[in-house]
Amino acid sequence: MRAAWRIARRELRGGLAGFWIFLLCLILGVGAIAAVGSVRAAIEAGLDREGAVLLGGDAALRLTYRFAEADERAWMEANAARVSEVVDFRSMAFAGAGADAERALTQVKGVDGNWPLQGQALFDPPMPVEAVLAGQGGLPGAAMDPLLIDRLGLAPGDRFRLGTQDFVLTAALLREPDALSASFGLGPRTLVSTRALEASGLLAPGTLYETGYRLNLRPGDTLDGLRAAAMSEFEGAGMRWRDSRRGAPGVEVFVDRLGSFLVLVGLAGLAVGGIGVSAAVRSYLDAKTPIIATLKTLGAEGRVIFAIYFLQIGALTLLGVAAGLALGGLAPWAAAPLLQARLPIPAEFGIHPVPLAEAGLYGVLTALIFTLLPIARVERVRAAALFRGIGPEARARPRGRYLAALVLAVAGLIGSAALLASVPRLALAVAAGVALAMGALWLAARGLRVLARRLARRRGLRGRPALRLALAAVGNPQEGVTAVVLSLGLGLGVLATVGQIDANLRRAISAELPEQAPSFFFIDIQPDQLGGFLDRLRMEPGVGAVETAPSLRGIITAINDIPARDWGDHWVLRGDRGVSHAEAPPDGAVLTAGEWWNSDYAGPPLVSFGAEEAEELGLSLGDRITVNILGRDITATIANFRQVDFRSGGIGFVMIFDAGSLRGAPQTHIATVHAGGDAEARVLRDVSNAYPNITAVRVRDVAERVGEAMRALARATSLAALATLATGFVVLIGAAAAGERARVFEAAVLKTLGATRGLVLTSFALRSALMGAAAGLVAVAVAVLSAWAILTQVMEMDYRLAAGSALAVIAGGVLATMAAGLVFALRPLSARPARILRAQE
Repeated sequence: MRAAWRIARRELRGGLAGFWIFLLCLILGVGAIAAVGSVRAAIEAGLDREGAVLLGGDAALRLTYRFAEADERAWMEANAARVSEVVDFRSMAFAGAGADAERALTQVKGVDGNWPLQGQALFDPPMPVEAVLAGQGGLPGAAMDPLLIDRLGLAPGDRFRLGTQDFVLTAALLREPDALSASFGLGPRTLVSTRALEASGLLAPGTLYETGYRLNLRPGDTLDGLRAAAMSEFEGAGMRWRDSRRGAPGVEVFVDRLGSFLVLVGLAGLAVGGIGVSAAVRSYLDAKTPIIATLKTLGAEGRVIFAIYFLQIGALTLLGVAAGLALGGLAPWAAAPLLQARLPIPAEFGIHPVPLAEAGLYGVLTALIFTLLPIARVERVRAAALFRGIGPEARARPRGRYLAALVLAVAGLIGSAALLASVPRLALAVAAGVALAMGALWLAARGLRVLARRLARRRGLRGRPALRLALAAVGNPQEGVTAVVLSLGLGLGVLATVGQIDANLRRAISAELPEQAPSFFFIDIQPDQLGGFLDRLRMEPGVGAVETAPSLRGIITAINDIPARDWGDHWVLRGDRGVSHAEAPPDGAVLTAGEWWNSDYAGPPLVSFGAEEAEELGLSLGDRITVNILGRDITATIANFRQVDFRSGGIGFVMIFDAGSLRGAPQTHIATVHAGGDAEARVLRDVSNAYPNITAVRVRDVAERVGEAMRALARATSLAALATLATGFVVLIGAAAAGERARVFEAAVLKTLGATRGLVLTSFALRSALMGAAAGLVAVAVAVLSAWAILTQVMEMDYRLAAGSALAVIAGGVLATMAAGLVFALRPLSARPARILRAQE
């Protein structure tokens, strides 16, 4: 090893000529992964640091449909330093009166005098919370999100109404410290005093609202101790616990999974860079064949030859990985002021070792995978190659131990990605997708070469020298077609997949939704209002189908007497779920197992459960489900399973009880209404004027909010895909640069035979266009397959080819290869044939 290191070190003194593509590919790939990981770590650190502020206290206890009873509130007061009560619900805000009234959906937060326990709320104009809520002119005060103020046409000092209670707008709400701990809101925020809501009619029994009790620890108490005491005190009361160690768990999970996904996209970019790394190493070792053969002639053993170049490539790998880590670690830190201004969540930017170590591991393993075989083949270069046809063909197949090491390195890379990702199955799926894409692109490159060779011999191409020369060049194994198609095609494939998914989501939201989804959801319809509500809808000629159902909220606390938290981590078991009751099956219901109960059933509680959700939870007919509703546990036996289609936008309940089980519980009704054209505005105005407590949710507005979130995800993924594409372009430039010397000689021969500069340039452009088109076509094929699988199998949506996006990807491939190819065609075109030919031996 000492001799090998001495020789390796001496060769490295010659500089980095020939290794710039190698280094750039590693730097870009590792840098992208390190940057994504660093941003994710910064956000997670910010969430941990600000956990108590985001939650609104050291701990929080949440209830649905009710406020804490007197004894429950007394326990909180006795076990906490301070307690703050918050109520959260949706409602309609009204400004003005009569036909000219403006109305909009808002997420109302009612607070007490202790809010906020942690952090500070920010208002415009600046003032304390007490002054905002105090109001003026005998009316309680309120603050609104600026978007809602603009939508209602209000200004500070104007009046508006929530339910039957008038408020005065005191200030604009710019920031609420505990915003991230709240449930998903469908409208902008309105902040009021809970006491002022008592006369609004919005918190009647059965109305859908959620209360949260934020607690600050007493000196000497711990979160674990308080949690254990709370769970014991409120067991069976439907109370849910959260503490500052995970102040915003939904945001934390989202950031973690999105970060993991973007890291996996970055790994695809690193795989693209691996192609460039492999090509650079092969080119370097080809030039070293005379030296290798000479060392063999002087008695060097194969393992010494391997060690020399393994150490060289290893040193360069460490240099590239270190530069990539520096780029990926320092770039987010340098851009911290810009990122913090744009991020809606706290972030603590700095140097985070864990994501850097992860990126470094990926970089080293990728370099090992793509360089091991080229290096291993030099071990078996024969000394006789010094005297016979020296070149890459002088090398034999690598030994078995190197092939085994390659398999272990690939397994290590995939295993590390699966272990470090928040969703291991996603990591494995991405790895499989990248492998399949690379296999398809490799086959496409091979097929393109074979097809080009055959077409170049066709008689029909006689008289078209530029095209014939281009086809012959593409068919040449030395032209680097495989590297170009693999690198560019994989980058384009990631970008094309994002484009196909985004286009189909946009189409589903803008085109298909109005055909199948209702126009409105109406919630919080009191039982005594249901008749009048339906009568008003029947008198409106533009109203179509109307569907109603009683609605309550409940938390699954046990399955077959096993606590729900021990059963699994399914979405149905997290938080509260909507439940209903019925004597007969809903219209269009399809039972997959079991039977519906009789309309006059009066026995022990029975429940109808969603078939898909039951299968995922491993439930069977006869299993017992315990649901806590308004603090009371109801244990029901599963009588049947039925299909629940949430995609239609209609009313869908995972659980429907028999009518007798819930008839006495305080409840409201929900309704879906289909209305066309101008009828939407009339229905909204008529219902809201007659029943101010009823909340209308416009389905198209909800879809637009979901669409905005999906488009933001698409943009984030597109940025990661662009990093992959940039790495592919570097590989493309490397391949073009490596073939420059051959093109100089080719151009000299063609000019000597009478070819014009235009013909030579056309030939170079055509071969680049052919390779780019092949890469683009295969990328689109891979993207179509990937997008179809994600949309139909995961999102359960229809898929249609987005032709515009596909054509843009193909055109991008053609333009990228032509740009790289023509840049490196300038020197061959300008070289003088006589000088080039005289220099040949």
